Amino acid sequence: MEFWFTERQTPNLGLTCRVKESLWVERTPYQTLAILDTYQYGRMLVLDGAVQTTEVDEHIYHEMLTHVPLLIHPRPRRVLVVGGGDGGTVREILKHPEVEQVELVEIDERVIAASRRFLPTISCALEDPRARVIVGDGVAHVAAAQGAYDVILVDSTDPVGPAIALFEEPFFASLHRALKGDGIFAAQTKTPYLDGALIAQIQRWVARRFPVACLYLAAIPTYPTGLWSFMLGSKRHPHDRPDEVRAKALETRYYSPEVHRAAFALPRTVEELLERARSALP
Repeated sequence: MEFWFTERQTPNLGLTCRVKESLWVERTPYQTLAILDTYQYGRMLVLDGAVQTTEVDEHIYHEMLTHVPLLIHPRPRRVLVVGGGDGGTVREILKHPEVEQVELVEIDERVIAASRRFLPTISCALEDPRARVIVGDGVAHVAAAQGAYDVILVDSTDPVGPAIALFEEPFFASLHRALKGDGIFAAQTKTPYLDGALIAQIQRWVARRFPVACLYLAAIPTYPTGLWSFMLGSKRHPHDRPDEVRAKALETRYYSPEVHRAAFALPRTVEELLERARSALP
C-alpha cells in the first residue's frame, strides 16, 4: 500500500508527496508535529498539516532569510532568530565569522527536540558555543529588548495560533525598538500570489518605521505556489549592496550576490498584485 501526505494549502490547492515512512507524530502543547520521510524531498517537518522544511529545499529558504540581511549589515555581531526551532537559520548565521552570538527563541520545545533527533543536517549548529537556545515566547522576547541586536530574523510559521502576533503591527514596532541604530530585520511573509493583502499591509507597517522597507523573493518548491516572499527593514543600510568579499567566502547552494540583487526585482504581476492590495487598504 502506498502512503501519500497532502498539505491542503488552500481549499483548492495542495501539495502531495509519497511517503516512505512516518518517523514521528505527536501533539505538542501548541500544535501537531510530524516528521515524514518522503521520496521526493527527503525528511520533512510538518506542523498542523503544513510543510515547514524539507531536507531537499530547506537551503533555499534558510540562505535567503539569513544571508540577505547579514551581508547588508557591515558587522552583524549579535543576531536574534524568532521561531526557527529546526535550526536551519542558526546554521546559516554561524557561517558568518563576524557573528559573536545568535539567540534562538522558539516557543515549542518539541520542535527543537524533534529536529535534533530527525533532522541533524538542519539542526547541526544548535550545539555551537555561539548559539543560545531559548524556549519561550518570541513576541515577548522582542518586546522586552531595547537596542540589543544588529540583525533579527523572523523564521515563523504561518499566521495561525501562537504565530498570529508575528504578523501584526505591534510586533514590527517592537522589532524597530529591539534593533541597534543601524539594525536590520528580515521576516518570511508568505506568497504574493495568495497573500498579497497581508504582504502589502506588512510593507506599510514596516515603511512607517524603517527608511528601507523592501520585499524580496525566492523560489521554494514545497511552499505554496513555489514563490516565497521576505520583508526586509533596515534602519540605515541599503538593501542592494551585499558585501561581495564576505559573500564569496560563504558556502552556499542558492544565495549569491547576483541572486541577492535580483531577488528585489519583483515581477510585474507581483508589483500589480501588491499595488491592488495597497489601494484596497483603509
